[in-house]
Amino acid sequence: MEQIFLKISIMLVPALLAVTVHEVAHGYAADRLGDPTARLLGRLTLNPLRHLDPVGTLALLFVGFGWARPVPVNVTNLRHPHRSMLWVALAGPTANFTLALLSALLLHLVGLIEGLGLAWLNVVTHPISLMAAFSLYINVILAVFNLIPVPPLDGGRVLAAMLPIRYAAMLMKLEPFGFFIVIAVVFFTDVWHNLLGPVIIGLVAFFAGQQWSVVEAVIHFLFSRG
Repeated sequence: MEQIFLKISIMLVPALLAVTVHEVAHGYAADRLGDPTARLLGRLTLNPLRHLDPVGTLALLFVGFGWARPVPVNVTNLRHPHRSMLWVALAGPTANFTLALLSALLLHLVGLIEGLGLAWLNVVTHPISLMAAFSLYINVILAVFNLIPVPPLDGGRVLAAMLPIRYAAMLMKLEPFGFFIVIAVVFFTDVWHNLLGPVIIGLVAFFAGQQWSVVEAVIHFLFSRG
């Protein structure tokens, strides 16, 4: 039980921040491009309670990826609906990649501080290092996962925005079934093992650099069954 609480203490803040910033980025981009829906509904806030999906949050903590309640976007309010959705869709993964980069920088900074040999600082630097490592990992996961080109994921909306309107409309007909398609592909094919997993680990290792061993140890601790 103590180990479970330790894992949750490492994961909770980075996970909540990752999904919250993702959704706020969508809403902010939409607001800037002409649709005030998210702002009027009070969704342009970093208060995670306004964005949480209970099932998605549990999945994030126990499976390694999850989701929040999508920020509503009224496409017809956008100044250039077809083209603007590209930027609205890209805003979420871009925000996660930005958080991943900031987490990596924090991880490197903590590594430099710990390299000074000031043992009395470990009580502060050690938990920050663990949370920064998980933040890097979870933000890369969310960015890559959401770029899968199947609606309603962001990648599907990006693809639709890049297609001619006729073909975009055909693609968006998949939206009611898209989530089930993605789950089926991730859990019942080798796509995660052979493609998504290596891409995610490669990006995390690239961002982490010399701190990769720290991230690897944190991932193993959090998701091992032992």
